[in-house]
Amino acid sequence: MPIISMFYGIIVRLYLIDNKHHNLPHIHAKYAEFEASINLADGEVLAGELPRKQLRLVQAWIELHKDELMADWELAAAGEQPYKILPL
Repeated sequence: MPIISMFYGIIVRLYLIDNKHHNLPHIHAKYAEFEASINLADGEVLAGELPRKQLRLVQAWIELHKDELMADWELAAAGEQPYKILPL
């Protein structure tokens, strides 16, 4: 589960070969004791939870880096190492 970015105490990961867990392109974001899987298409939470402020930051970051995230998703789904993405 490589870390692809970190900002404002939030750690963003893409799990390798994780396309069967939610069957949608998504990331895993962790902040303190909170963790959520977040859909890359619309920024909605698939599982878990994040505080509202941190969720909004992650959603803004997804919007800014959607193309990079989709390319990383393809790599991770194929079992390859995704690239790091700039933080907010």
